[in-house]
Order: sequence, then C-alpha cells, then structure tokens
Amino acid sequence: MIIKTAVMRYGVNLLNFGSGTTPDSLLRQATDARDLGFGFAMISDHIAVTPDVHEVYPAPFYDQFVLAAYLAGRVPGLRLGTTITVVPYRHPLQTARMAANIDRLNDAGFILGAGVGWSAAEYEVLGVPFRERGAITDEYLTAIRAAWREDPTSFHGTYVSYDGVRTAPAPASSPLPVWVGGNSPAAQRRAARLGEGWHPFMPSRALLDEALPRIAAEAE
Repeated sequence: MIIKTAVMRYGVNLLNFGSGTTPDSLLRQATDARDLGFGFAMISDHIAVTPDVHEVYPAPFYDQFVLAAYLAGRVPGLRLGTTITVVPYRHPLQTARMAANIDRLNDAGFILGAGVGWSAAEYEVLGVPFRERGAITDEYLTAIRAAWREDPTSFHGTYVSYDGVRTAPAPASSPLPVWVGGNSPAAQRRAARLGEGWHPFMPSRALLDEALPRIAAEAE
C-alpha cells in the first residue's frame, strides 16, 4: 500500500507599497520570510495608482516584476510570485517573457498569480475595456501558456494576434505554476481550465464548500 501525505506550504504577501517602503525594507521583508521558513513570497500588482487604488494600495508602489527580479538575485532559496498579476494590463507575450525570465533567474522559481483586477478607473487610464476583462484574461492566459510551450509561438484571438514569435528562454519550472485568483464562479472555472491552482481572497468555509466541487467538475 502506498500512502500519500499532503505537504502544507506557507507563504507571505510582501508589502510593496505605502509610506516607508524602500528597497531596503523590501529586501528585509523577503529575507525575514525566507529565514522564518516561509516557502514563497507574493507581490501585488498595480500600474496606474488611481485615487481608488491609492486608498487601498498607497504610493509609492513598486512594480511586481521589477521587484521580483531585484529579489531573485538577493534572496536565494525563496520562491517568488505575484498576487495577483492583473492579466489584461499587459500584452500576454510581455507577461509570459517576464515570468519565464524570473523563473530562470530565481533559483527557487516563480509563481504567476493571475486575475482580472477590480479598479475600473485603472482600466480606463490604461485604455483596456473593463467590461471585457474576463474574456481578455481567458484569452491572454491561453496565449501565455502557449508561449511557454512553443518557440516560436503563434496565436490568433479576439484581442491579440501574431505569428512566429520567439519566446526563449522557456521557464525553468515545468510547468511554471499559474494560480488563478478570485472568488467568483468565473474565477473558479478559470482556475480549473487554465491554472495549476486556485488563489481565493480570504475564503470562508462556505465558499470553499461551494467552490471546490465546482473546480473539480470543471477540471474534469
């Protein structure tokens, strides 16, 4: 008889925003997380700190991919990731390349947390249609995963289209894990179809009881 046991891993969310946030404070957070035994550290995402964003995530706001690359060379042994990357904000080839590069540069690897975001004002500033964020996210995640598998890669969708684009280096992790964020049924279905994990926000027991069967059924 083979008995498999689950391994519980713990991580932290680095505070990459707000008064007093500096390169030194960010490095100290990551180093402390590793030394205390946490397995991974996740970094938040905003590009345009609009007034509604500033109320929750006040400036200064350090870019998540730039910060992850900065920490990769300074805190060996700590897996890095995003919680979450707002997928529609960037071209999928850019997101795929940045994630794959950091996964190569960081000895402990990288996790791409992926979601749709919530700030309509930030979407407007970036010129991305807020009402279409779910459809854009689904398409972009499909293109991102293809870019990690194929070199060169081609994709033809509603929002992006290209042929024969070189994507190397590929991620070192196989696969580079995608944790799909969000509590909605749409996010749960997206996690089952396009992710290695579901990344809910402060889930209740009732939400988990409802969501996990849905995710399992969608994955099947």
